[in-house]
Amino acid sequence: MNGNAFEDRPREACGVCGVYGIPDVAPLIHAGLFALQHRGQESAGIVTSDGTQVRSIKGLGLVNDVFPADRIRQLPGHLGIGHVRYSTTGSPRIQNVQPLVVECSDGIWAIAHNGNLVNAQSLRRMYQESGAIFQTSTDSEVLVHLLADPMFRARPRRVARALSELKGAFSFLLMTKDCLMAARDPLGFKPLSIGRLGSGYLFASETCALTQVGAEYIRDVEPGELVVVDASGMHSSWFAEGGGAGVSQCVFEHVYFARPDSLLFGQNVHETRVRLGMRLAQEHPVEADLVTSVPDSGNSAALGYSRQSGIPLDFGFMRNHYVGRTFIMPSAEERARSVDMKLAVIGNVVKGKRVVVVDDSIIRGTTSRRRVSALRDAGAKEIHLRISCPPTIHPCFFGIDFATRDELIAARHSVEETRRFTGADSLGYLSLEGLLTPFSNAGRYCTACFSGHYPLDVSRMTGKDALETATLLLNLE
Repeated sequence: MNGNAFEDRPREACGVCGVYGIPDVAPLIHAGLFALQHRGQESAGIVTSDGTQVRSIKGLGLVNDVFPADRIRQLPGHLGIGHVRYSTTGSPRIQNVQPLVVECSDGIWAIAHNGNLVNAQSLRRMYQESGAIFQTSTDSEVLVHLLADPMFRARPRRVARALSELKGAFSFLLMTKDCLMAARDPLGFKPLSIGRLGSGYLFASETCALTQVGAEYIRDVEPGELVVVDASGMHSSWFAEGGGAGVSQCVFEHVYFARPDSLLFGQNVHETRVRLGMRLAQEHPVEADLVTSVPDSGNSAALGYSRQSGIPLDFGFMRNHYVGRTFIMPSAEERARSVDMKLAVIGNVVKGKRVVVVDDSIIRGTTSRRRVSALRDAGAKEIHLRISCPPTIHPCFFGIDFATRDELIAARHSVEETRRFTGADSLGYLSLEGLLTPFSNAGRYCTACFSGHYPLDVSRMTGKDALETATLLLNLE
């Protein structure tokens, strides 16, 4: 299995943050990345420029591990970009930490990417066969080679032409020593927002990062749009014909990834999740004594379920925020023990009660099973699992590190079989129709992980380690 078999959660994708036009951008980027830490805890990096020199610091670990106060001071400059990562393509090794920084014939380029490119393997193979050398096993590096390719470098609208060769999900931040660029794929899978602070501009995966530094949210980067900020101001152009026609935004961003205080694709995440919980209560009512959530991503939906059902909301679980990251622990036993430490049952709340447990998703089913068991041990009389999205039966190829189809419990088992596996007294998933009810523009959302209807051809996608394997084989040859 990829990742941790005991961690029944979709893995975080990545978060990006960029700033232009403020005298000392590194502290702002650091604060923005801290606000986006929920999107990736594997590594972090910041690149800045003072117009003459480009400086970079990055490493494995959390933002505050990689950037103690003295390191931030080593990154002067009025423009820069940052990245937090959980790998969806390529392994967790230092070469894959972003932003990627390369030197081309026309100077230094830095790139930070959120998403997954479905044509990365074919592009990589094409460049390798022509003699190009790749330093990482990430899909993001193919953009570097496109930018360095003389076919694009010598032509007008170089960056736009390079971006138009990419297929899949991407929100990119790019920078040179004197310019910052932001781009979002034509289908708009991943979010990317624009903010303003004084005379400076900010870009971030979620608006919570803008709020963190006191910036004013202006708008989102549109699907298929390339935004350029330099000494002459902010400019916009389209690199994809139609500028966003046929949009397919990731609905799972609203279900799980985004922070509740973010404005995502034009809607507040908390309010959207509350509405999902209310619809869940309508679709799967049950007689119970209390509603509780699996913190933190289940909190808002649990509130909605409680409001709609009239069943009181209480804290059945207490989250320990200081448990280490389970995916780096060496043994299965350690990982399982750590997962158990993440949430503690408050026994006095659930003992003798009929409990509705609201969670955002079930992926492999292992963690849900452990949660139900813990509630039983604490004396819960009945346990009714309620999930604020449909069964996840298909893998995602657009920037979420879901398990493979064989590992997704809902792909192999009926709802009743899944209920028996978890040990719950009942199990109810939100319907696909119910999932889309909070959105006035429901047709603009990707639901492939639930429906199997992918907006792009993914027949050649082989998993997050595909480029890693290719790299190792090439090195051996």
